[in-house]
Amino acid sequence: MQTQAGDAGAFSHFDLSRVPSPCFVVDEIAIARNLAILAEVADQSGAHILSALKAFSMFALAPMVRQYLHGTCASGLYEARLAREEYGGEVATYCAGYKESEFADILALSDHIIFNSAAQKDRFLPQVRALSREVLVGLRINPEHSEGEIPKYDPCAPNSRLGMPISQLTPACLEGVDGLHFHTLCEQGFAPLERTWSAIEAQVLPYVSRLKWLNFGGGHHITRGDYDRTSLIQFIRDLKAKTGLEIYLEPGEAVALDAGILVGEVLDLLTNGMALAITDISATCHMPDVIEAPYRAAMLNEDPRGHIYRLGGPSCLAGDVIGDYGRTTPLAIGDRVAFLDQAHYSMVKTNTFNGVALPSIALWNSETDELTMVKQFSYDNFRNRLS
Repeated sequence: MQTQAGDAGAFSHFDLSRVPSPCFVVDEIAIARNLAILAEVADQSGAHILSALKAFSMFALAPMVRQYLHGTCASGLYEARLAREEYGGEVATYCAGYKESEFADILALSDHIIFNSAAQKDRFLPQVRALSREVLVGLRINPEHSEGEIPKYDPCAPNSRLGMPISQLTPACLEGVDGLHFHTLCEQGFAPLERTWSAIEAQVLPYVSRLKWLNFGGGHHITRGDYDRTSLIQFIRDLKAKTGLEIYLEPGEAVALDAGILVGEVLDLLTNGMALAITDISATCHMPDVIEAPYRAAMLNEDPRGHIYRLGGPSCLAGDVIGDYGRTTPLAIGDRVAFLDQAHYSMVKTNTFNGVALPSIALWNSETDELTMVKQFSYDNFRNRLS
């Protein structure tokens, strides 16, 4: 899977030695830039744009997000609670399967509750209707139209568990439903969204008179330089005029695109068929999408014609390999390295396999050069998860 990272931007001037290693560094100016673009799209199109916490939930920046977006979308109880406590605005919660023991708490936190199946909707709808306030009910559909590059990231892959196949949609399925939700994209432009809607429009339009909104989910790289925002805005305007429905988008990557780096340090250098470098950044612990997608992260100051090293982490997993990278000058033990575009998904997926320490989190202002350490993790963070 090809990384969508742009150039290093302001990070090309950041002194990597200013932070402990490993460490995520997030540029608040880059976040504000992305949010301003999303707010402009919302204003010009009339869409409601929600920030997907599953991709980026650095709540130190929640006050900034509140200034620009309508709210957030959550994937379950903990994200819904974080959304309500820290972000405010609209909270739309979707989960592939709700637990009875958590559902009342999720309802109390949410403005929209989106179900993955008609069966779950029917099971929990009485609790929604018993509330003293209105919570709008959504049903996720599977358009049965694939746009994903990688099957494991494609919600419309064969035998997908995500959403009701649109071919199974009936009037009975929509009893008590206020909106339809679909999510088919992953770091993609406007054209795949347009194609997806074209594939399902004829099946959805007969039901719009009973609906209040359509939610197009996430995966929209709206803040990327080559995204066709003009067409997106016109598409939403036309759809609102045609259907009379409110339109929602739930970008995640777009909020934090090119806004963060992951800084690490070279711990050891060895040779086994090629030059190898052990770093305190672990692919499996700190950048799991490198293995899961898989994809190749972009590295700051990479020189493909230079000295080539295979960079890997400190864990015992044989596959804990970040990738092969070139450097203008040879690496030395203690050198710092950094990987680009690591604010979204990497930060929320970190783990402590092998007792590998979690990266610290720093907030940087690329205009004023102010640097704030937001979070540093200790042994207690590792220990207290286990018993």
